[in-house]
Amino acid sequence: RRRVPERPHRDESRIVFGRHPVVEALHAGARVRQVLLANGIVRSGPIQELVELAQRNQVSISNISRAELDAMTFGAAHQGVAAMLAPLSFVTLEELVEAPRRRGEPALLLGLDEVQDPQNAGALLRTAHVVGAHGAILPERRSSAFGAGIEKSSAGAVSYLPLCRVVNLVRALQTLRDGGLWIVGLDADSSRRYDHVDWTRPTIVVVGNEGRGLRRLVRETCDDVVSIPMRGRIESLNAAVAGSLVLYEAWRARGFGDPES
Repeated sequence: RRRVPERPHRDESRIVFGRHPVVEALHAGARVRQVLLANGIVRSGPIQELVELAQRNQVSISNISRAELDAMTFGAAHQGVAAMLAPLSFVTLEELVEAPRRRGEPALLLGLDEVQDPQNAGALLRTAHVVGAHGAILPERRSSAFGAGIEKSSAGAVSYLPLCRVVNLVRALQTLRDGGLWIVGLDADSSRRYDHVDWTRPTIVVVGNEGRGLRRLVRETCDDVVSIPMRGRIESLNAAVAGSLVLYEAWRARGFGDPES
């Protein structure tokens, strides 16, 4: 029976609030669609600077009631300021693997197995984009939300790197393996070094949760599980650093080709 491709969807819940987060989103290159100010807020000092920054970025500014702003931010301390970010588009698994095939390149993908810290997730997506990875896969549940934190830490990479959200990461990895990709997971306890892998073949690098690492079924699905040699008394690197090192090793093994994805 022919499998029906997973439909792409859009993330419609992208709102950031508070003076500093909104300013950071504007500075970070996030796709800010609209700045919202509470009625009666005084446009002087930091607020005036925010307004001028939005105007320089050609972002529209609207005034709404404080009650509306309270409802939109679920009663959080918004300081009378919020911003609506343009929704992200997510591609299907089939679309993700088709792009490198069309370009005649061995696929390089990033898989996030319940990475929840926006700073870690953003840094990993940023590195993936910089090294020319073809996209990232993450489960719909228990993953970092795509709000202001991930926008800033990814330096806007979430707007450029193709993203695929899947219901079942293990099943998605199995599909990728059936399509010819090699699945490499990161685990600090593995005795296999990350620089002993053939990174020139089509590969997906899978990074686990900050505390638990790779889930058992995800680890068992991997073709290779690797670690990074370490000295000193610290037990392991954090998810973003470890994943970034491995992604750069994959790029180095491919000759540091054109990083444009």
